[in-house]
Amino acid sequence: MKLRQNVRHFASKKALEVPGLRDVVNDKLVDLHTSIFLDKAPEERREERRDHLDGFFDATMDMYLTALQAGYPEAEAREMTHIVANFDFYNHGWAAMMEFPADELGEHYERYAAFFDEHGVSIDDPLGEFRPADGIPDAPATPEKLEDAEFENAAAGYEDDVYVETEDGVQQGGADEPDDVDPEDSPFAG
Repeated sequence: MKLRQNVRHFASKKALEVPGLRDVVNDKLVDLHTSIFLDKAPEERREERRDHLDGFFDATMDMYLTALQAGYPEAEAREMTHIVANFDFYNHGWAAMMEFPADELGEHYERYAAFFDEHGVSIDDPLGEFRPADGIPDAPATPEKLEDAEFENAAAGYEDDVYVETEDGVQQGGADEPDDVDPEDSPFAG
């Protein structure tokens, strides 16, 4: 999958690991991701999906931190959260919101199968053990949208590894974390 990566991603990662900043940064990251993906949804469907996406992305923050604690680099831990979001979009028939085409679901799953299996994550159950005890809000599915879907926001051909887009272009694998990252540099810390 192709992701962006810069110092703000590393600063947000660090901020999520700081008890005093975590809740603030978590909420702002959830809002950001919900907004980004709602902008890809048909306008008439956005509001009915908002609560579901808020709950889903909130749960993926725990997945992200767990992956980091397991030793995955930042880009791979973040990519996992995007992959499971795409599983959820696929399960709901939200083709316009998907970041990669449906025929790549299996390849993306396989790259992180060890982590996903350990935590009960599957294409059919994208959150696995990260699903909150009280669940997340439902949203109407549109499975018919998968038939002849154009996947207009999907970037194909990045299923074999994580690719990051930097100021220098797209590179395979994530960037190394800079030594001097300050959690306060997260755009969401203030």
